[in-house]
This record gives sequence, structure tokens and C-alpha cells, in this order.
Amino acid sequence: MGAGVELRSAVATDRAARDTNEDSAWAADGLYVVADGMGGHEAGEVASRVAIEVVSVLAGAEPTLDDAGDVLREAHRRVRDLPASGERRPGTTLTGVVVTSRDGEPCWLVLNVGDSRTYRMVGGILEQLTRDHSEVAELVAEGLLSVEDAAYHPRRHVVTRVLGGGSASVEPDLWLFPVSQGDRMVVCSDGLTDVLPDARIQAVLRVQPDARDAAERLVREALAAGAQDNVTVVVVDALTVTRTGAPDAAGR
Repeated sequence: MGAGVELRSAVATDRAARDTNEDSAWAADGLYVVADGMGGHEAGEVASRVAIEVVSVLAGAEPTLDDAGDVLREAHRRVRDLPASGERRPGTTLTGVVVTSRDGEPCWLVLNVGDSRTYRMVGGILEQLTRDHSEVAELVAEGLLSVEDAAYHPRRHVVTRVLGGGSASVEPDLWLFPVSQGDRMVVCSDGLTDVLPDARIQAVLRVQPDARDAAERLVREALAAGAQDNVTVVVVDALTVTRTGAPDAAGR
């Protein structure tokens, strides 16, 4: 790559109160993603694993937005072709980042389908980058439900966009922005965000400078808070950035 970035990453996961862990993750070679499967016993585990296998081709590939979109649509087709478990078709969320370049500048390419989340922390401030594809998030966006009430809404886990499932097609959210030294990206399944508010996630990240310590601490705190769903966390830190081109103006 014409521009480089040195990264340090870690992944931690726990099945929590579930019999199996239906989350899958990839955290290597510039690709950092989490998939949260659904569709009944074993089906969700297979769905998330298949999705991760498909998107793993992005690792080290410096993809464009179009490349990433094509790969996610292929993942959708592959998951949708899996046999159904009972009445529910297998499906999975998928979110995260892949490191690529644009005009010689290292960039994060953010990708998202579903209600797992990707965050960025800069200067100790945590920001949710992705928008949840869920009924409750749509109600909040329309001003019909407060953020506080959304955390307890009975339909908060109803997703409106997934890989696989019953929809014939899917349109992922994709965008680019420059990598900055000191960026800390956090990718997680909703097993974490169901029980830990953003303020607590931010507090943990501030006091845990090591990526592995941060990921493992977040999982432990989610379990202590009574997590009922699988919890998976990927933390990736941009330690150094080498720039060779003009400043990149790419945005969402």
C-alpha cells in the first residue's frame, strides 16, 4: 500500500447465558468484523460463520466501496442459501472496518448490516459510527421514541436489515474516512450494548490502553451486568500512520 498504518487488535467473546455462541469474528490483516447470527439453534452459528468466511477476502485487499458492497451482497446470497431451521431462515448481522487506501492515504472502510455496532474513540471520546438497522432505531430517528426508552422497548431486537433472512437483496451501509494515529475502533455484537451503556464502554476504553485488556474487560463487565446474549468485542488501535498523498477529504 502506498500509505501504511500499524495496528494492534484483539478479540474477546463469550456465549453468556446461551447454549451456543452464534457470534463470529475476524480480527487480522486489516479486517475487523463481527457477525451476530440468528435463525434458531445452530442456524445462527452457521450463518455468522459463513458471512465471515465470505468477507474474509477483503483482508489485505485494499477494497473500494464497490468491492466491499459486492462482497457483502455475495455474503447475503450465501447465507440466504443455507437451509432453514424450522420456520426461521438463517440470517446474521455484520459490522466492522477494513483498512484500505485512497490516493495514497490509509482509510477505514466502515461496513454495516444489522444492529451490531462499530464505534470510534478519539481523544477519549466514543462515537457510534454505524446506524442500527432496527425497528427501534427507526422510531428514534423519526422522533417517536426517546433514546432512553429505546433501551427497554419490547421490539428493540427486531432488525430490519440482515445478511440472509427472507429478503431477496440487501443494501449495506458503506463509507470511507481517513485513519488517524490514535484511532481506537470497537466492533461488537449487541450482547455488549444491551447491557452496557456507551458511557460505560467509553470509561473502560479510557482506562485500558492495551487492546486485548480492553476487549476482555468489556466482555467481563457485560457478563457481570447480566448479559443474556452472546458477547463479542473487537478492539483495534491505530498506533502509527504513514501518509504519502494529499489529505483525504473522503467522508460519509
